[in-house]
Amino acid sequence: MAIFLILAPYGAYAFLMLVTSATVSMFAAAAVCLGTIAIDVARGRSVKVLAAGSAVVFAGTGLYLVLLNPALGTLAVKLSVDIGIFAISLGSMLVRRPFTLQYALESVPAETAAMPGFLRANYIITGAWTAAALLMMASNIILLYVPGLPIWSSLAVAFAARNSAIYFTKWYPEYCRIKYGEPAGALPNSR
Repeated sequence: MAIFLILAPYGAYAFLMLVTSATVSMFAAAAVCLGTIAIDVARGRSVKVLAAGSAVVFAGTGLYLVLLNPALGTLAVKLSVDIGIFAISLGSMLVRRPFTLQYALESVPAETAAMPGFLRANYIITGAWTAAALLMMASNIILLYVPGLPIWSSLAVAFAARNSAIYFTKWYPEYCRIKYGEPAGALPNSR
């Protein structure tokens, strides 16, 4: 359920970009982000950096489209979202609070969170998401500068990068449990 809530704004954004305007897509995705924040707050959880940052990225891009450049192309909009997500992910690691840590701390016991490999695992998982965002940015940049490439190539890269990051997020904690012999529940699990 957690991974669904985390990815819901991006699913809404991706789907709506196919069927409606970029402006509607941006504001709808921002609304979904605010909805996920409301769900977390209602459950007594913290406001997540990823959700709040994504709301700012989507709303900011939507406002840019409304106020400054309504003719901005779809690829440029996608690139701006990818840059925003990359900045959130990389920025969270640079300030030494990888964005996955917030989710992990709420899903494991305190003694597990105190384990030495716990923080390292969160850096590695956040790094996987940062790499996925970088790949999505690169594919959109390539499409901007090589317009003859089919649009599906960028979609394929985005799909592969996102799904690889999801798989890694689920796989890596289990790998650490097996490799280091830590008890079940010792590392975050996004199931």
